[in-house]
Amino acid sequence: MTTTAPLNGGKRRRKRRGEQTVVPDAEFTSYYGKPILNTPEWKPLNIGGYFFLGGLAGAGSLLAAGATATQRPVMARSMKITSTVAIAGSAAALIHDLGKPARFANMLRVLKPTSPMSVGSWLLAAYGPLAGGAAVSDMTGLLPRAGHTATAGAALLGPAVATYTAVLASDTATPAWHDGYRELPFVFAGSATAAAAGTALLTAPLRENRPARHAALFGAGLEAAATHRMESRLGMVAETYREGLAGRLMRSAKALTAAGALAGAATGGRNRGLAALSGAALLAGSVCTRLGVFHAGRAALADPKYTVVPQRERLRAREAAQATDHDHAPPTEPT
Repeated sequence: MTTTAPLNGGKRRRKRRGEQTVVPDAEFTSYYGKPILNTPEWKPLNIGGYFFLGGLAGAGSLLAAGATATQRPVMARSMKITSTVAIAGSAAALIHDLGKPARFANMLRVLKPTSPMSVGSWLLAAYGPLAGGAAVSDMTGLLPRAGHTATAGAALLGPAVATYTAVLASDTATPAWHDGYRELPFVFAGSATAAAAGTALLTAPLRENRPARHAALFGAGLEAAATHRMESRLGMVAETYREGLAGRLMRSAKALTAAGALAGAATGGRNRGLAALSGAALLAGSVCTRLGVFHAGRAALADPKYTVVPQRERLRAREAAQATDHDHAPPTEPT
C-alpha cells in the first residue's frame, strides 16, 4: 500500500484557526491498484441465497411452532414446508459455492466451537432433519408425536439458524462485516422474521394470519433499528452500505420491508390480495437486505481506505489511552 505521508517527523501538523495545513490529507491507494485484502470468489446469488434462505428457514420454524400451538393448521403446515425447502436451498447454495460437496462433508469431521463455519455446519446438519421431519409428519399424518417433537426442536434451533450466518460473516476480515459484528446478527434476525412473516401472509388464510402481521412489524422494526445503529457506529465504513449497488439494495430493502409490514398490519387481515402483496414486499425486502450486505462487503474489500483508515484510528485511540494511563499512573518511589 502506498500513501502520501507527512514530512514533519512523521506527524501531521494540526490546523489552527485561520491557517492552512502544510501537508495535504493522505490519499490511500493500493500497490498497483490492487486491494489490500484478497476478494473471495464468492458468487452473489450463492452467498446471498445462503444468507436469505437460512434466515427464512430458521424464523419460519418459530412461526410454525407458534401456529401449531395456537391451532392454525394451514399456517403451521405452510411454514414447515417452507422451512424445509429453504434450508435445503441454503445448503445447496453453500455447497455450490464451495465447488465440491465433499468440502461440506469434511467440515462435519470435527466440531470446533471456536469456528463459526464448523458450528454452522453442525447446526445445519442438526436442524435440517428436524425441519424435514416436522414437515413430513404434518403432510402425511404419520408419527404425530415425533412430528411435534421435531417441530419443537426446529423452533429451538431456529434463532441460531437465522443468525449464525451474520456471525460467520463478522468473523472474516471484511471491514463492512467485521466492524458491524455487534449489530449484524440483529439485522439478520429482523430480516429473517420479516421474510417468514411475508411467507405466512402469502400462504395462510386471513383467519390465521394475525401472528404473521405482528411478526412482520416486529421484524421490520428490529431490522430498521439495528441497521441504523450499525451505520451510525461504523463511521466511514458505513459508506459501503449507502453507496453504489449496496446502497441501492439497502434503500430498496428499507422501503419494501416498511411498506410490507405497514400494509400487512393495516389491511392484511381483511383483504387476501393485499395480504399477499404485503407478503411479497416483505420477502423482496429481505432478499435486498441480504444482497445489500453482501455487496457492501465486496465494496469494502475493493477500496483500501476502508481497511487502513479504521485500523489507524484504532491504533491512535489505543496510543492515546495508553498515554492517558501513563500520565495518571502514580509516581514510583526511589529505592
